[in-house]
Amino acid sequence: MSDRIFISAGGVEVEAEIYMNDMGRKIFSILPITGTVKRWGEEIYFSIPLSMEEAEDARDILKDGELGYWPSGEAFCIFFGKTPASRGNEIRAASNVNVFGRVLGDAKVFNAVGDGEEIRVTGAKVK
Repeated sequence: MSDRIFISAGGVEVEAEIYMNDMGRKIFSILPITGTVKRWGEEIYFSIPLSMEEAEDARDILKDGELGYWPSGEAFCIFFGKTPASRGNEIRAASNVNVFGRVLGDAKVFNAVGDGEEIRVTGAKVK
């Protein structure tokens, strides 16, 4: 059994997989959530009602489409390309994030989502 979430913002709708780690379970438990998109290069983040410490396996280098929780900003993050902190072709967060999932499909669709748009995340169990 795996957990899936659905993310919609600015006319973009994607499905994502939630990992069965502590962070993924915590995120799934607070759904549905809505927020206001903040863009940082090719990263979207938004505040969520969850306060967690940095996980032992937290990291600042991400893969295209990965989802992370940013403890410093109590934010849900979607990574889909270079950020202002990136070096070369890497995808780099501002600081370590707790990785909890990934977008299924092309995360670059989030390039169409602008700063200040509403974002909504909902969940559904899939067998």
